Amino acid sequence: MAITINVNHNVAAVNVRRHLNTNSKDLGTRLERLSSGMRINRATDDAAGLSISEGFRAQLSGLSVGLRNAEMGSNLLQVAEGSLNEVSSVLIRIRELAMESATSTLNDDNRESLENEMIQLRQEIDRIARSTGYNGQRILTGFGVNVDEAQSTALVASATTGVVRVNLAGAREGTYTFIDGSGDGELTLGNGVVTQTLNTSSIFLDVDGIATGTTAVANFDRLGVQVTLAGHEGAGAIGSYVDGELDGSTIEVGGGTGGSFQVGADNAVEDRIEVGIEDMSASGSILNLNAISVSSQESARTSLDSINAAIDEVARQRGALGSVMNRLQHTISFTENAIEGNTTSEATVRDADMATEVSAFTRTQILTQAATAMLAQANSAPQGVMILLGQ
Repeated sequence: MAITINVNHNVAAVNVRRHLNTNSKDLGTRLERLSSGMRINRATDDAAGLSISEGFRAQLSGLSVGLRNAEMGSNLLQVAEGSLNEVSSVLIRIRELAMESATSTLNDDNRESLENEMIQLRQEIDRIARSTGYNGQRILTGFGVNVDEAQSTALVASATTGVVRVNLAGAREGTYTFIDGSGDGELTLGNGVVTQTLNTSSIFLDVDGIATGTTAVANFDRLGVQVTLAGHEGAGAIGSYVDGELDGSTIEVGGGTGGSFQVGADNAVEDRIEVGIEDMSASGSILNLNAISVSSQESARTSLDSINAAIDEVARQRGALGSVMNRLQHTISFTENAIEGNTTSEATVRDADMATEVSAFTRTQILTQAATAMLAQANSAPQGVMILLGQ
């Protein structure tokens, strides 16, 4: 092959410059990754990886906020439970006053003093309920979804249906209707969107209903509704349930202020926890202490039943709050674990492997220095023509 010497086109220099540009670009990439710690700094680094990584980042952001929401929700419930603890103490003192007034060893003047204290304590329960708040929201005068007992035919007709109580655990606002065919061994509840059917043989001890002197809970967990049914002479019941008697009965769930904790990253039912706190004021329909009096022996004895019922209601509400707080602790643990797993995956996609990047940087740095030196040599090669010209 003929050997030519070119002056106008230094092909060797062009070749070296091309490699130098490649090495310089790669060196810049390695410097950027080492300084940022990220393998993907822009879409051109890894378009598919960037898309995956941004999805993880959005999920992680939502989970982090959900974690804070769960912690704050638990704090809110702790405030409510702490106030109810004091309400319980007040009610126990009111019961002591009723017990004192119920005995014949006191006279009317003594009972007048007891009545004055009882009135003050009843007003204090109302004050606690009205003043208990969290972030500007009152939480003991009705918070979140609750059962409207006056509109719920299953409760209004308790003497027939045997429904003692309805508890909510994440139920949506709306009307829930029973389908209860006689003798079919099934009990169905639906709200027009979701319907759930329970096999009554797993709930009841008798074929046709609840066993005498007992109660049973029909847990419609998909709906977030628990219905307590009583048998004949069941505790706290004015009626008893017999298979088929709930057919067509309804439960009305009304919405209130607050009561929904967004603990997940998405707009889904399973990413929210619904909480309901009933009106726990003394004058409210739950405690219903307006009519109690210790001004006479007879009224004090009559008031004992109402006071006992109020103490039971406060204890039940505190138990419900404690259950949700325990649930939120598990939610917090679950979310922390999810954050850890998603962070690991996001790091795998986006973070730079520092050992690999340092090795690649060292290699590229050496190649860049060598290419720079070779470019100088390639540029000096055409000067050999001057020898041919005798210069």
